[in-house]
Amino acid sequence: MNRTFRESFLPPTRLLLGPGPSPVASEVLMAMAGQTIGHLDPSFIGLMSEIKTMLQMAFATSNEATFAVAGPGSLGMDACLLNLIEPGDKILIARNGVFGTRMCEVALRGGAQVIPLDFVWGTPVDPQSIEDALVHHRDIKFVGFVHAETSTGVQSDASAIAAIARKHGALTIMDAVTSLAGIPIKLDEWGIDAVYSGSQKCLSCPPGLSPVSFSPRAVEHVKQRKTPVLSWFLDITQVMAYWGGDKARAYHHTAPVNSLYALHESLRRLHLEGLEASFERHRAAHLQLLSGITALGLELLVDEPYRLPQLNAIKIPSTAHDAQLRASLLNDFNIEIGAGLGPLAGKIWRIGLMGEGARAENVDRLLNALKEIMSRHANEALSMAS
Repeated sequence: MNRTFRESFLPPTRLLLGPGPSPVASEVLMAMAGQTIGHLDPSFIGLMSEIKTMLQMAFATSNEATFAVAGPGSLGMDACLLNLIEPGDKILIARNGVFGTRMCEVALRGGAQVIPLDFVWGTPVDPQSIEDALVHHRDIKFVGFVHAETSTGVQSDASAIAAIARKHGALTIMDAVTSLAGIPIKLDEWGIDAVYSGSQKCLSCPPGLSPVSFSPRAVEHVKQRKTPVLSWFLDITQVMAYWGGDKARAYHHTAPVNSLYALHESLRRLHLEGLEASFERHRAAHLQLLSGITALGLELLVDEPYRLPQLNAIKIPSTAHDAQLRASLLNDFNIEIGAGLGPLAGKIWRIGLMGEGARAENVDRLLNALKEIMSRHANEALSMAS
């Protein structure tokens, strides 16, 4: 069968201000376009070592088991959960959005006994509820939670949750997909045992890589497993050997060479800027957005102390049409924002100010577009009413 295909794909130019992916700097794209070399080439092995060191700095950890899994944040979730849990293990998982729910699904597929702990979407995980559950279920081995819930824009107190879990002898598994480089993460200080993130959020790298880190306690737990890790590809005892020392690196899989070029450049840019400066830039962009949407009569879903600066959940007013406004932003202004998920579908817009998106000129562009669209829609409504 003969088919005619278009010429080389040329993507439209969009300003990505949704829940991810985020805008990618031209320097990162240029790095990704570099000549592909072998994944065991000495130069590439040196690059991997630098990526590992920069990820340790971003996570604020000395964990030796810190590297990037060749897949998106969801694969990082698989890596953390499936390495640690064994069939029959009890795991307490806080659910205050889509991704806590997804953690439950992964753990169930791994044969764990999942004890879900539910919170209203748009509210943080309550550490006292974690404590109460661990007192009631004394044989819980793991506590899973989302640090920055992408579906709602809420931040939970990772330090308090980890301290409670550690007091009860449980290992912690933290989703940091949206938090890494956007808000502080202090793995060693907090005592987090396993964490996963994503390249396409505040790191402003193309999708497809998931930074992960495992504490020495977590690594020892994996080594003492009675059953093999369900996924050969994600077995960290093997992957660690691949990301190990320069002279003792064992072949495991063919790494996504060019994607790792991009991650290296995005991490290099992050550390040139400085972590604290990155956090402050995200915070400033959030406050600029908050001022603008307040002037437009819009409100945020999450109470002020728990808001993520990099993911803003905006309540949709009764006078606005969700899909129509998002379509106008995309088609007329080339700006992408996100819709609500689950019980918040049709009730919120999710505006991501992540990585390269967290810049004043981007916020101004979005606010000007929102103002014009909302004014246009209001005038159309008045015209129809008359």
